[in-house]
Parts: sequence; structure tokens; C-alpha cells
Amino acid sequence: MFFRNLTLFRFPKSTSKSLAELDGLLDDHRLRPCGPIELATRGFVSPYGRDSDELTHRAGKFTLLAIGSEDKLLPSSVIGEALAVKIAEITEKEARRIGARERKRLKEEVMTDLLPRAFVRPSRVFAYLDEAQGWMVIDTASRKLAEEAVTQLREALGRFPATPMAPADSPRTLMTDWLVGGKLPQGLSWGDECELRDPAEAGAVVRCRRQDLESDEVREHLKSGKQVFQLGLELDGRMAFVLGEDLTIRKFRFLDIVLDEIGEDAAESARAELDARFALMTLETRRLLEKLDEWFGLPRPNEREQER
Repeated sequence: MFFRNLTLFRFPKSTSKSLAELDGLLDDHRLRPCGPIELATRGFVSPYGRDSDELTHRAGKFTLLAIGSEDKLLPSSVIGEALAVKIAEITEKEARRIGARERKRLKEEVMTDLLPRAFVRPSRVFAYLDEAQGWMVIDTASRKLAEEAVTQLREALGRFPATPMAPADSPRTLMTDWLVGGKLPQGLSWGDECELRDPAEAGAVVRCRRQDLESDEVREHLKSGKQVFQLGLELDGRMAFVLGEDLTIRKFRFLDIVLDEIGEDAAESARAELDARFALMTLETRRLLEKLDEWFGLPRPNEREQER
């Protein structure tokens, strides 16, 4: 298992005390089946899969978690059709119009009737904690899903003061400067995609894929005032990714030189393979996170700053 997207949060050093009791705290917040009239449930599941009860996987100061979800699939078109039938029956039988308040009540009755028969869609989101450096890394590019994962952990711990990235230097400005100047920080090389936007509201958007980023075509867009919102990059020839102006990392993948470092013995069992891949992923990703801190200024928060 390797993460494909990275949404980043950071937590203070004092949080490490509560992380020492993480396994026991998560046990009270396991995912439970969605009830007959519930729309959704959230909770922790085993990163090893259905056949295991363990809720964490540890490698040194890194801890892998999995947040599970069960969501009822109840399309608005199905609700609307059932509501229309119900209203038609009342109108025909009682010869009167249905007001807005009654319509709302009838809709709730329809949903209550349909929910027990709705299909349930299970899903899960992986995340890991880097206790030494204070990172929470979530395998999603969706801010909503990432916030939900943080909320689940906060509910389990009672308190988890993790904050999204607040860079000292604007990533959009710095990435635009990189592309305009044609010069990258040491260790970085160009990928083959980017997204350029006119910063004005409802401005033009240009998305380039499989494109030489130093081409005249890209430079012309930059000369017209467009800025970099997403930029494809490679780090040290070991990993490739697309960096967003909000520091969300998409299309994250390791290159062959890294994948070749996974030993053949890792395939002996699912647990051994997970252990090998997780250890490799976290150590390599830490290299990237340290660089992000260096380029954009992402200091680890402390308790006093968050209380102000």
C-alpha cells in the first residue's frame, strides 16, 4: 500500500503523550454498521483488512490508521419520485393542496421508509501519524474527507490540536517564480504537467499534461499574467507528484529506484508486505515533507501558539 495523495496536517509535540494510549482509545471508536434509519457512520477499522481486529500498524515513530465509512445510497431522484406518489395519493383522496411544512414532513417520512432498504457503500481512508515530526498525512486530495479523518481522531483522543498547512511563503508565488525563472530548488526536477490560472475571479484556466514545462507555449501563458496553481515535480529521482497551491499533493508515486528497494521477502505474507511498504513510504515521504518545510516554511505548531 502506497498513498496516492497527501493532505497534510501538523500537531504539536505535546500531543505525543496522548498518542501513547492510541490503541486503547481507538477501540471505543470502531466503525459500527449503519443503522436502519442512519444515513452514515464513521469509525476506525483495521489497516490489515476485515480479518484483523488491530486498529494500528506501527513502524518506529510512525503509526498507520484506517478510517472506515458506511454511507446509505439514497438518490434524490428516488426520494422525489416516492414523495410525488405520496403527495398525489393525499391530493386525490382528500382533495386539498399540500403546504410547504407538510411537504417537508412527508419527505422525512419517505426517507425514513426508504432508508432501511437502501444500499450501503463502504469506504475507508488511510492516514498515518509521524510522531517525531508532528505530521498527520491523509491519503486523499479531498479537504472534506481529510477534515473528517482529523475529526474522527480528535473524537477518539478527546483533544487533537492538528492544523492544516499555513505556509510562511505563498506556494503559488514561489511555484510561479520557479517556472518563470526556469530554476528549481536543489533536488527538484520538472514533471510534465501543470495548471495555470488567471488570478482574477472567473479567470482563464490552462491545464497542461504530457507537456515540456519549459516550452515557449507555457512561458507565453506566464507572460500573460497566469500563475501556477498545480505543478508536476520529481524529487531526487525517487518520487513524482503534483504539488498544489494549497500544498495538497496529488498523483504521488515512487519511481523505480525506490520500488526496487522492497525486498523479495516482503511478499511472504500480507503483514510482512504491509510492514515493508509502510516503512519505505514513511521514510521517503518524510524526505519530501522536510523539503516542503524548507521551501515554504511550515513550522511545527506549539501548544501556546494554538491557545492564543
